[in-house]
Amino acid sequence: MTVTAIAINCSLKPSDGEDSSTDRMIGVLADALKQHDVEVAEVLRIADHDVKPGVTSDEGKGDAWPALREKILAHDILIFGGPIWMGQVGSVAKRVLERMDAFLDETDDAGRMPSYGKVAVAAIVGNEDGAHFSTAQLFQSLNDTGWTIPAVGACYWVGEAMGSTDFKDLKAVPDKVSKTAEMVAGNAAHLARLLQAEPYPGQ
Repeated sequence: MTVTAIAINCSLKPSDGEDSSTDRMIGVLADALKQHDVEVAEVLRIADHDVKPGVTSDEGKGDAWPALREKILAHDILIFGGPIWMGQVGSVAKRVLERMDAFLDETDDAGRMPSYGKVAVAAIVGNEDGAHFSTAQLFQSLNDTGWTIPAVGACYWVGEAMGSTDFKDLKAVPDKVSKTAEMVAGNAAHLARLLQAEPYPGQ
């Protein structure tokens, strides 16, 4: 079975020609997924697009979310990447989660949301405490909106509190991060294939 993945980077800043720490963590997971024959088709930098506030799938003229939503749902695995700010998941990530709230009203005849049968994992980076809390925020919201979370579903790195070193500045990826990424990727690929073969029955 062919399994594909896509990633979203919820950094607060638009692209500036250089990879962010979130990009690097997404890259670690993408490399690990390749070992399971899963390619990450694209990384969507959300701040590069005009994603309007709201809780529907189309907030009208100029809203970039409908096209992003279509791309995201075309794949089996979503890498949801983002930084920690003030001890919690950043505002761009929260906006994405709010837009996914529309899935609750977009069910098929069996009551299944568009995200049913799709797997989501987290890629979190930061220079302060909050990796576990941010992951909890993401996973609760993603599960509420129909995504399936695998065992060991998050890969994260947190630097020294109030420090100046970012994940992208490290000369090498820490062994613990690499090993965690391998487990996240293996579990996500395995679960995605199971869900392809045996979709959720719904109501």
